Amino acid sequence: MKISLKDVSTAPGRQICFDYTIDLSREEVNFELPFPEPVRIVGAVRDVAGVLHLEARAEADVHRACARCGQPIVYEQDAEISFVLVKKLEGEMRDDMLVVESDELELDEVAVPELILSMDMAELCSEDCKGICPQCGRNLNEGDCGCRQDKGDPRWDVLRRAMEK
Repeated sequence: MKISLKDVSTAPGRQICFDYTIDLSREEVNFELPFPEPVRIVGAVRDVAGVLHLEARAEADVHRACARCGQPIVYEQDAEISFVLVKKLEGEMRDDMLVVESDELELDEVAVPELILSMDMAELCSEDCKGICPQCGRNLNEGDCGCRQDKGDPRWDVLRRAMEK
C-alpha cells in the first residue's frame, strides 16, 4: 500500500490512517512459509510540527515448526513500527529514522521486514521440549524410544566432570 506523503505534510496535525491486509503466503523465512493467512497492518502517518511520523503495528498468525521436535506450532506475532520520516539525512542516522526519497511511502517495504525481524530465529512448542532422538528420529515428547544414549567422546570426560561441579 502506498501513502502519499504530500497529503500528510500539507498542515501540522494532519494524518492518514490505514488498516489493510497483505498476502505473504509466499514469503519464505528461514526455509519456512510462516504466513499462510493474511497479515494485518494498522497505523497512521502524522505530521507533528512539520515532521512526519509513522506509527504502525503488523499483526500475524505465524505457522512454524518447533526447532527441536519439528511439530507444527501457531502463535500470534505483533511488530511495532515507529519511524521518523526524513527526505534527506542531515547529521547522523538514528535507528528511528527512515529516509524516504520520494513523495510516496510504500508501507509493505517497511512493515514486512519489521515483522520478520521481530520473529525469533527458532520457536519451541514448549520450554521443556525434549526434541527428537538423534538415532531413530522419534519425538521424545511422546515417550522414550529405548535407543542407547551415546555419552560422547571419552576424551571430554574431564571437562564434563568439571562442568558438573
